[in-house]
Amino acid sequence: MRNALIAASILTLAACAPQADNTSTEINAPAASADYDGMRFAANGLTALSLPELSDRLRAGELTSEELTQAYLDRIDAIDRNGPRLRSVLALNDAALEQARASDARHAAGEPLGPLDGVPILLKDNIETKDAGLATTAGAYALANNVTGRDSPLVAGLRSEGAVILGKTNLSQWANFRSRDSVSGWSAVGGQVRNPHMLDRSPCGSSSGSGAAIAAGLAAGAVGTETNGSIICPSNVNGIVGFKPSVGVISQQYIVPISSTQDTAGPMTRSVRGAALMMDAMATDGSSGYAAALDADSLRGKRIGVLRFAQGSSADIKARFEEGLDSLRRAGAELVEIEEFDLGLDSYGADSLNVLESEFRAHLGEYLADSPADIPVRSLSELREWNKAEPREMAVFDQSLFDTSDARPGLDDADYVAAKANVQRATGANGIDRLMAENDVVALVSPSGPLSSRVDPINGDTWPAWAGAGYMAAVAGYPHASVPMGTVHGVPLGFSIMAGAGDDANVLSFAYALEQVTEAIEQPRYYRDAYDVPELAAALEPGR
Repeated sequence: MRNALIAASILTLAACAPQADNTSTEINAPAASADYDGMRFAANGLTALSLPELSDRLRAGELTSEELTQAYLDRIDAIDRNGPRLRSVLALNDAALEQARASDARHAAGEPLGPLDGVPILLKDNIETKDAGLATTAGAYALANNVTGRDSPLVAGLRSEGAVILGKTNLSQWANFRSRDSVSGWSAVGGQVRNPHMLDRSPCGSSSGSGAAIAAGLAAGAVGTETNGSIICPSNVNGIVGFKPSVGVISQQYIVPISSTQDTAGPMTRSVRGAALMMDAMATDGSSGYAAALDADSLRGKRIGVLRFAQGSSADIKARFEEGLDSLRRAGAELVEIEEFDLGLDSYGADSLNVLESEFRAHLGEYLADSPADIPVRSLSELREWNKAEPREMAVFDQSLFDTSDARPGLDDADYVAAKANVQRATGANGIDRLMAENDVVALVSPSGPLSSRVDPINGDTWPAWAGAGYMAAVAGYPHASVPMGTVHGVPLGFSIMAGAGDDANVLSFAYALEQVTEAIEQPRYYRDAYDVPELAAALEPGR
């Protein structure tokens, strides 16, 4: 894309920073891989199965929820707390096994609550759950005691189908809206999340823990949230399925907010059907039937727009993208090349930031004031002052976005109102809608993002040239799915599918049809770094 501001706006919400406690997070020094076998950490048995496979086994009586939940708890201990120490799970639910046993009793009585009954699910730690002792921290010590006793509506939906709430995932702190100099996947409470495919690579943000946990087989499914890239980017770099629904399909209530016009939760899983089953439980706008609508032939005869202007400059990404396009053709789609696009809004970067900062100040203040928990701050201003006195919060980067957000006027400000109209029109009516109408297509495809960069706690996030156009779906509030499309030297890439407002079921069905052809999801290999990749090791250290 022509505009560096676009990539910057995505990374603002798809990043964060390094560890602030005294536990070392250093990756082993580069060394040839002859004596290193990362695959010993690979998921196997129950933890290697997809959510639909587990659901089927639970319903058939071939598996108990208690057995499955314990398998995930053991695996979290083995590779999240120990081994590679992924740091993707921030807190565990003490009641998880009790919930699993209750599910087993329902199955034994022939009365399961739904397809998710007994299925362990992780929640990003900006989503409230009423489970005793589980705080909703957004990765920040200021909310360490934010135990509200409330279920967000999406959690209530999962619970109504009998899902086991396994725990909370780590995230880029404050959903990555604290500093312009952040590092993806870091929170003060949880430390630095590691990407299980290559441990020194970014897990992206802000749903970094959810992405890494699902890739590593630590739960059947996880819930992420996105304001601009925070479901799609971690799904891309962790090699999993991610779905960002249209804004409003899932309630924003009791989720630590950034933007009322862009925030949404969404499922992150190892299969599109798993994501659809989670959507059926989490949707709060009255929509349903996402899983039933999946059709392996849904792409046949459909015209799909190929966003060539968003494929980026990387030869490796282009090669994998072409493989994805070939898969679309095999699924029966007719591809329409779209070479050029211009937002037509020179003020896009400034306007987009105005919207996010203005809404963050207003909505975070409302959230903090409303929390029934004993927390030390009740406004953004109080939070800024509290952080200044807390060395664990400020040790690695500043709170520049907090500072500029707190200086914004209210949501009745004319500049904010105009900025919001500008960016939504540019990405919606003049963006996705126009591209689809002018090219007579039913969906738009591109790479989901760039290849993951290395975690850099010194310089902050330093990403390569961006690929993809997910910012349009994020800002317009439209549905967007990412499906794995293979790896480059062990680093995953995703294939992006987006469409117009409310077209969520079709986007999921198109993703499902593509998935049936590609089957491109790969087990993480837990490489410590590029020196462990066999085809690179000899070139990086010749003579060894």
